[in-house]
Amino acid sequence: MSGQRRVVITGMGVVAPGGVGRDRFWDLITSGRTATRPISFFDASGFRSRVAAEVDFDPAAHGLGPRQTRRMDRAAQFAVVCAAEALADAGLAAAELPADRTGVVVGSAVGCTMSLEREYTVVSDSGASRLVDPGYAMPHLYDYLVPSSLAREVAWSVGALGPAALVSTGCTSGIDAVGHGRELIAEGSADVVVAGATDAPISPITVACFDAIKATSPYNDDAEHASRPFDNTRRGFVLGEGAAVLVLEEAERARARGARIYAEITGFASRCNAFHMTGLRPDGREMAEAIRAALTESALDRSAIDYVNAHGSGTVQNDRHETAAVKAALGPRAYEVPMSSIKSMIGHSLGAIGSIEIAACALAIRHGVVPPTANLHEPDLECDLDYVPLTARERKLGAVLTVGSGFGGFQSAMVLSRPGRAA
Repeated sequence: MSGQRRVVITGMGVVAPGGVGRDRFWDLITSGRTATRPISFFDASGFRSRVAAEVDFDPAAHGLGPRQTRRMDRAAQFAVVCAAEALADAGLAAAELPADRTGVVVGSAVGCTMSLEREYTVVSDSGASRLVDPGYAMPHLYDYLVPSSLAREVAWSVGALGPAALVSTGCTSGIDAVGHGRELIAEGSADVVVAGATDAPISPITVACFDAIKATSPYNDDAEHASRPFDNTRRGFVLGEGAAVLVLEEAERARARGARIYAEITGFASRCNAFHMTGLRPDGREMAEAIRAALTESALDRSAIDYVNAHGSGTVQNDRHETAAVKAALGPRAYEVPMSSIKSMIGHSLGAIGSIEIAACALAIRHGVVPPTANLHEPDLECDLDYVPLTARERKLGAVLTVGSGFGGFQSAMVLSRPGRAA
């Protein structure tokens, strides 16, 4: 980033399975408890996978009125609530933001899926009518169709008049959205960016899609332990939901106002494998390239990485792919660095998870604790790194790496550094 402005994280808001708010989120993922359970949002009895990581979320309890709740999809509600927590955490009021210099970037893999499916069910009379009757559709249906409405809602809520964007790159949407927000500040297009991602995909259509390719876990009788990244008995990921929003600021601005800084974003890169919609090359080449590029931008040697937050979805090909990628990128150091997957506890919230994992990394740096990989009892012999099984580990962290992998071949990596560490 020579010649570019440095970017730091000064606030965060999290809505995740197991509890709303960053403190409850951090307590869950460091305790090793899981928030995966049988699906309660609809009758899932006819599906192959009937478990998920749901958020216990009451919009009214978090300041959303009836009209907002009626207008906004669940994913939008998550994002707006996270943005409010993030601003408060950063010690900023919306009225204090430099409106013309404040941007918003929101990531989402599947947009307003729950509301779209609900409205289709209504206008088609539960699928009985091939020709739907639009007279039964609610007036906000257009907002559900256009995922950019998520970014608009956050921009409205914080009064941002600067750049606004929606990033949708599958399961890397969250890390890519924060990466884009960081670039807006680094290049001088904004001084503050409210960046993160949100997804609320636990609906029949989403569950059916993943059932069709057998990507999700069939451990329906043991929902608490259904997500098993890097374990030899794993059989797929557990669908989740949630959001995380971060306040990104130009470093000198943040220091001038005396802001508490969680971490500096020192490197970011993304690659695509141009290979297969859902398949991954076993050598992890593309993810390794993203990691190397992020490290180069951060001006850190690979020996400086103290923790790797894994994508760790719990599918055989992903776990082995990213294990190979980390080995290729970090060399012998890969065997010395703790690497864990919080998806073992909060499931896989598709596009949202990348931002949630960045929040976890920033909190790990601040507290000096590495979250564990839950449910890891029988390691896959082809996954032979230190995945921090079952129990969190105290460790001073100077720099951490978080990676993401998404359908379509997207591979992303980000490096976060302890404040003041990077030159």
